[in-house]
Amino acid sequence: MKSTKTKQPITLLVLRDAQHSVKQIQLSKPLLIAVPTIAILSLSGLIISMQVHSSQVVSKMEQQLQLQTMTNNKMEITVSNREEAISRLQNEIINLSSDAQDMKGKMQRVNDLEKELQKFINNNNTSMSSEKTKTTPTITSDDPNHVGGEFIAVDTNDILDLTRETKDDFEELRKLLDSMEDNIPRMLEKAQETQDMLAGIPNMWPTESHVISSSFGYRKDPFTGVAAYHAGLDISGNTGDPIYAAGAGKVVEAEQGGARGLFIKIEHPEGLKTTYMHLSNINVAVGDSISKGDLIGKMGSTGRSTGAHLHFQVEKMNEVVNPLPYIR
Repeated sequence: MKSTKTKQPITLLVLRDAQHSVKQIQLSKPLLIAVPTIAILSLSGLIISMQVHSSQVVSKMEQQLQLQTMTNNKMEITVSNREEAISRLQNEIINLSSDAQDMKGKMQRVNDLEKELQKFINNNNTSMSSEKTKTTPTITSDDPNHVGGEFIAVDTNDILDLTRETKDDFEELRKLLDSMEDNIPRMLEKAQETQDMLAGIPNMWPTESHVISSSFGYRKDPFTGVAAYHAGLDISGNTGDPIYAAGAGKVVEAEQGGARGLFIKIEHPEGLKTTYMHLSNINVAVGDSISKGDLIGKMGSTGRSTGAHLHFQVEKMNEVVNPLPYIR
């Protein structure tokens, strides 16, 4: 009985409106169940297929997004590195500029010291070397009409290396200039001391006449005719002839001295003294600072003298010595 009821068809009445007849559609129960089931399964499959497809699309989009993000990150890193490199270069350039200004100031001070030394040399007539002057190449700014060469590109690291090398060169130059700044004033001081000493050594002939009338040492006294010690050098000339300081120094005596007549004594460096006797006139006073070659008096025949001449005497450590080796 139950089997018969299951196989009985199900009648569906389709009513459109009052003017049309009623249609009957008979469907078996299995078919009525199968159709919705198939429809549901188909819809489910479609939904699942759409979900899988959308998942794949989303996965591809995520991969593309990741790639794009990585590319952007690389670009950001590159930009960041370039900005950092530019910033480093700018800082290096600023530091080099400051170093250049400092170096320029040092060079100017050294140049001033060099001029001072040259002026000192010129003023004191110091003999210079006879070597030919070497020409130093002059470095000027770039001239686009007189340059050439291959194009060789450099990257940021090369520029940074060059900057570091330049900075090292600047440091070496700074040390050299510091040394020069320390040494040149000492050189000037030493040169001045040397020049003072050389100027003070009585090595200039004190008269225009070069006629020696009596040498240093033992001789026959012109007044008594007996042997006597002559402590200087007699240079004959005419009354009124100029007498010059044989070396730079300070006047310690300038007066009338009996047998010496009118005389001048000058104190020089290294324990040296010179005396100029038998003068007709004295042009200096005690305490005067004298330069080599200054006119200090005039030749005469005052004191114990037989005629116009200069008795020139040199003392070293308060002992008379032969003047001739000094003024030869």
